[in-house]
Amino acid sequence: MKIALVTDAWEPQVNGVVTTLVELVREVLKAGHEIDVIHPGQFRTRPCPGYAGIDLAVRPRQALSQRLDALAPEVIHIATEGPLGWAARSYCLRHGLAFTTAYHTRFPEILRAALHLPLVLGYALFRHFHRPSAGVLVPTQGVLNLLQQRGFRNLRPWTHGVDLRLFPYQDKVRLHPQLQDLPRPVSLFVGRVSYEKNIEAFLKLSVPGSKIVCGVGPLEATLKERYPGVRWLGILPRAELAQVYGAADVFVMPSRSETFGLVMLEAMACGTPVAAYPVDGPLEVLGQHQGRAQGGVLAEDLAQAWYRVQAVPRRAARQRAEVFSWEQAGRQFLAHLVPARKPQATSHKLVVE
Repeated sequence: MKIALVTDAWEPQVNGVVTTLVELVREVLKAGHEIDVIHPGQFRTRPCPGYAGIDLAVRPRQALSQRLDALAPEVIHIATEGPLGWAARSYCLRHGLAFTTAYHTRFPEILRAALHLPLVLGYALFRHFHRPSAGVLVPTQGVLNLLQQRGFRNLRPWTHGVDLRLFPYQDKVRLHPQLQDLPRPVSLFVGRVSYEKNIEAFLKLSVPGSKIVCGVGPLEATLKERYPGVRWLGILPRAELAQVYGAADVFVMPSRSETFGLVMLEAMACGTPVAAYPVDGPLEVLGQHQGRAQGGVLAEDLAQAWYRVQAVPRRAARQRAEVFSWEQAGRQFLAHLVPARKPQATSHKLVVE
């Protein structure tokens, strides 16, 4: 099968969407299919306003059309709702081609936080984007239910995974050169330092020990000035990030709008339990067994979750992470794809002898 994957999020960007797509491409290739990634690096770009490190294609419609004409893919998947996503959507509608899309990020909430755009308008825009899609891939049941209530159609569940070799289990908190001087316990957040992450809920926590943030984003300078006692590590190579996960006592996920939250899985794979709110992403990642989260603690009071998570064994966090795999996510993805073109009906000529 020849697949075209169109995405506004790709390397060298560092975020959960890029991680998901890179792993997805690897699994699709392993399954024996051909996949071509159309991404901003192939076009003229400019920085996304307010989001340093994210470059968006500028007026890509004609160039993208030429690429898709040359590729002649059997299947088209539009991964994001940025300039390339809109251009690919337009191309498919113009040529009468079927396609699938994905809902990776709750952009209406980001637009409300960053631009004060009412949620109803944000969801109307994204509902319009996904309306012609033959299948909208959604990472959690909670987000699927939310989108269903918002009038989205053709929703398809699609889980994510974690690389258990890249993020190895540490049965004890390991030492890390950049963290050895910090008082224990060490609390860690990994992710974009941006509006939708609700990161101040983590930074404000009145708990003992030290706080670490790995990531960059539009709120970084302001929050660094406001919270000088926090250790800010910026963006780390993934192998080094795994070492930081293994050196933390607890991973804190303060976001209330996470569609999944790969960073929680990565931390748990290393044995670091998670404290989070009981919302869509954490509910999917930590799950529920006999009314209790697995590999962490979920609570409306984040400080309460932090204190209770100290009693969660590191082995329990790892065992929950082992439930997820990129191989399974790849199989689900392939199962949801649709042919871009309808099969041509075969004409049979009746021969009378």
